[in-house]
Amino acid sequence: MPTPNLFKRGLQAGQPQIGLWSTLPAPYVSELLAGSGFDWLLLDAEHTPTDVPQMVQQLQAVAAAQVRTGCAPTQAVVRPPVNDTVLIKRYLDIGAQTLLLPFVQNAEQAKAAVEAVRYAPHGVRGMGGSMRASNFGRDGDYVHQAADEICLLVQVETRDALVHLEEIASVDGIDGVFIGPADLSASLGYAGNSSHPDMQLIINDALQRVRQCGKAPGILVTQPERVQSCIHHGALFVAVGMDMLLLRSGADALAARFKPQQIVPAASAAMY
Repeated sequence: MPTPNLFKRGLQAGQPQIGLWSTLPAPYVSELLAGSGFDWLLLDAEHTPTDVPQMVQQLQAVAAAQVRTGCAPTQAVVRPPVNDTVLIKRYLDIGAQTLLLPFVQNAEQAKAAVEAVRYAPHGVRGMGGSMRASNFGRDGDYVHQAADEICLLVQVETRDALVHLEEIASVDGIDGVFIGPADLSASLGYAGNSSHPDMQLIINDALQRVRQCGKAPGILVTQPERVQSCIHHGALFVAVGMDMLLLRSGADALAARFKPQQIVPAASAAMY
């Protein structure tokens, strides 16, 4: 049978899942981060040079990670570059169990995503043969039980999508809705300033609206003081940082410590 999806089960139980956003497309980095003890690790293929073959290696690295004592295994969440039936099939076939699909604008696109992750007669996912997801064909029950362990998350990140939020969240088969802070801010006239007080109110309201539909709301937060507020407003899967920002801020701080004569403008995390 398919590997149990602990991330999906945590969301179903209403338990907040704390994660890390990863944009460094290297299996070595993926394994290191997966050992930190986060509930989930976002492996990004939308805004990175990652492709499907490289994502296989990242998934293998996450699965092989030695997690800190007392922590459950970190679950991989894969973000394809687009909500596309063919790409969804490829990411599922290599073993991704949780997908975060960007730029879902309405209920019709959400329904298409649901069909893409399900086999006929409930969907249009192609029947693969000896693929990694079914342990190369050794798991004879995979095709019958795969949908139970697949977690489908969609991103709402524009003004138009926000208008249709309840319609999107109410689609059967959608497990959660991620509120994309950067693109949503740009769409609403606050480009590069997702931490603006007006945006925080809009995001808080969106999180509550998703929760009221009975689905799991998600968000990426790069300001630690904002995390608990998002959880308070209903967020169930929250990324509390990004690997590239952690590396960049650490490197910049170290350089400034030993080269104080260099005046470097403070980098902004507002885009995330």
